[in-house]
Amino acid sequence: MEDDYMDQSSGGDTDGSDSEVEEYVEESYEQLKGGKHRVKLSEETFTCPFCPNKKKQDYKYKDLLQHATMVGKSDSKKRNPKDKANHLALVKFLEKDIAQTSGPSKPIDEIDRLADHDGDEMFVWPWKGIVVNLPIELKDGRYVGKSGSNMRDQLTARGFNPTRVVPLWNFRGHSGSAIVEFNKGWEGFNNAMSFEKAYEADHHGKRDWKVVKDHKSEIYGWVARADDYQALNIIGEHLRKIGDLRTVSDIMAEEDRKANSLVSNLASVIEVKKRHFEEMESKFIETESSLSKLIAEKDLLHQSYNEDLKKIQVGAREHFQKIFNDHEKIKLRLVNEKKELELRGQELEKREVYNENERKKVSEEMEQNAARNSLLQRASNEQKKADESVMKLAEDQKREKEELHKKIILLEKQLDAKQAVELEIERLRGQLNVMKHMGDDDLEVMKKVEDIHKNLREKEEELDDLESLNQTLVVQERKSNDELQDARKELIDGLKDLSSAHIGVKRMGELENKPFLDAMKRKYGEIDAEDRSSEMRSLWEEYLRDPNWHPFKIVTVNRKSKGIIDENDEKLKGLKRDMGEEVYNAVTTALIEINDYNPSGMYITTELWNFTEGRKASLQEGVSYLLKMWDAQRDAQKRRRVV
Repeated sequence: MEDDYMDQSSGGDTDGSDSEVEEYVEESYEQLKGGKHRVKLSEETFTCPFCPNKKKQDYKYKDLLQHATMVGKSDSKKRNPKDKANHLALVKFLEKDIAQTSGPSKPIDEIDRLADHDGDEMFVWPWKGIVVNLPIELKDGRYVGKSGSNMRDQLTARGFNPTRVVPLWNFRGHSGSAIVEFNKGWEGFNNAMSFEKAYEADHHGKRDWKVVKDHKSEIYGWVARADDYQALNIIGEHLRKIGDLRTVSDIMAEEDRKANSLVSNLASVIEVKKRHFEEMESKFIETESSLSKLIAEKDLLHQSYNEDLKKIQVGAREHFQKIFNDHEKIKLRLVNEKKELELRGQELEKREVYNENERKKVSEEMEQNAARNSLLQRASNEQKKADESVMKLAEDQKREKEELHKKIILLEKQLDAKQAVELEIERLRGQLNVMKHMGDDDLEVMKKVEDIHKNLREKEEELDDLESLNQTLVVQERKSNDELQDARKELIDGLKDLSSAHIGVKRMGELENKPFLDAMKRKYGEIDAEDRSSEMRSLWEEYLRDPNWHPFKIVTVNRKSKGIIDENDEKLKGLKRDMGEEVYNAVTTALIEINDYNPSGMYITTELWNFTEGRKASLQEGVSYLLKMWDAQRDAQKRRRVV
């Protein structure tokens, strides 16, 4: 843990004697047992009661044990005896009293090594161990011994977790020596140093090998360093082929540089993406505001158009009603005059028998009446013509109203088919047609027509600008998506060399070795199991990359087609029958990954992966994880400089 490279608890400038430290250890240990200090926070988290000012207050069991061991064994003169004793007492308390409930801690020899050395010692990297004096026997003129797998299993059982043990052979056969390989990371370094410490504790370390003359049949082991790497023997020759010399400080510095560079590049990419997003957001807000304004203007124009149309219709109805009323009055007046003439004619006929003069007068009046009848006929004709004119005018008004109504319906259909601004343009044109029919000689109407023409041109230009802006935003969005994909590729390339139990890079479609190895051990035993499993795994890797082999069948789930493994495939059935369920699951898992991530290429691809949740990781998760790693490395550097 990076917090364990530095401790912020207060300490004096004096260095106490061993007797003072031992005395303090017992006293502090009794206080811890008596419950004076709180150590256990929960079933999984603990705290250091002697470092109250330290930033980190919650530890896992093994991390607190590492912290207490490092402080207790520190050679720094800034640590007073009581501070060291307190932490040594905490180590004793954790191992004797807490370990029973929390489980045994893992070896922490790599922390001891870092505390005892200045970090400039040269190691063979990747971390290698050396075992010598392995039991061998002469058989058919050559020396033979047990396989590397046997030695690896023995070391694994002791908790050292090597990845492989490689026996060294020469022209005489097995040399009695072997190279023990560990993981590249700090966990591998921890296992390697634990391996060396264990052999040193049994007096079978490197120094014992060089000093003791009678080695008998005991095995000796240690971690490979510069002198082993440069040795002119079979061990040195092999080490020079598979590794190089590095110091712990160099390795840590290189990891810091890689992490810092990757984090810096990703931070720069994120900042650029953030600016692009802010620009697009600003443009979106501007566009939304402009569209809202345009819609509001359209609504106002639509309302104005409806009001004007309503006024025109009301005016037309009033004009028609006025004409109709005038003709009704004329008709009524003519009817009344006709009745009066008829009455006067009757009176004249009655007077004819009494007086000739009256008859003459009546005759004259009759002549006048005839003239008046002629006039009445002409008036009746005029009235008929006027009635026909009124009816024609009414029909014209009705036809124009129907045509206007048809145009309104047409405009409403165009409103559904076109955008809001185009509808506004068509309605304005319809209004122009109505105004032209209703008032060609009205100067106010002509002026309003001219204004509507001008407004139409402005709206058409504004519509073109909005379409251009929308196209620009679509192009920018596609460009941003391409840049995000590039950032994901950069993140995957940066995480390839970093091992992690949470976020990392997974090779999709790669076969696991363990199921094949376990199956071969069950089938053939330990002898040659590793070679047989390697051959079988290589064979199935070739099958996976065969484009003519596609053991999938199509099923429909919720109306969607999906490809699943065809369990009746002859190859898969034979594999399951001969090798077992675990190997079958490993092969089908690789098939599904290849089909999902690269069905056309049928080869292994890399993907950003969340190993904790067993799924594809997002770009944000990857970047957040790198930032945490970068912060951790930076804090570790600061603590090392202080120590």
